[in-house]
Amino acid sequence: MWAMKYLVITNGTYGDLDWYRSRINKFAKKIAVDGGAGRARELGIIPDWIVGDMDSISAHDRRFMEEAGVCFELHPAEKDFTDTQIALKLVEREGGREIEIWGGTGSRLDHNLSNILSALSFLERGINIVFESPDLSVYFVEKQLVVPGVPGETVSLIALNNQVSGVDLCGFKYPLNKATLEINWQWAISNIITGKNPVVRLDSGILAVFHYKKPVS
Repeated sequence: MWAMKYLVITNGTYGDLDWYRSRINKFAKKIAVDGGAGRARELGIIPDWIVGDMDSISAHDRRFMEEAGVCFELHPAEKDFTDTQIALKLVEREGGREIEIWGGTGSRLDHNLSNILSALSFLERGINIVFESPDLSVYFVEKQLVVPGVPGETVSLIALNNQVSGVDLCGFKYPLNKATLEINWQWAISNIITGKNPVVRLDSGILAVFHYKKPVS
């Protein structure tokens, strides 16, 4: 059965906007997170919802979206959840099971960690999330992932449980065979793709797979 794919547009770091424009038609529903409404406008997107406390959206962008008939879901500035978490909860409420996040990996380390660990909680409830940008994709893996990369690109694995066991890597410079990765000592960093259709497999736990699509130092 085909799963409706949702797009969450945050107000983070983007890079080449043409890369995003080439992907717009993948999504059935689109949600802008507060100031992400400005990014949506830059990309020619009229979102289905704008969510958040509206502390970063410009007055011009807000007026434009209101006149376009976009549905606003307003929240107070003093709240327990981030605006991105609120957007993810909206997708869950709507029955979505596939989410792509744009701008979710930027310069704010605290926001990056919040977004990644929040995605983990949704994966445990059967909702798959991927962070996408021109230079970096972040996937979450419970069993197997074929990394859509080419030789020379960099991949790092981050354990998101106390122990992630039975980790196998095929098609990488540094292969693994039934390895155990632990959350408090991360060592599977900066591997290099060497073969076509490189595969990450594991027996138990959850990994975040960081795929850098351009050379990293």
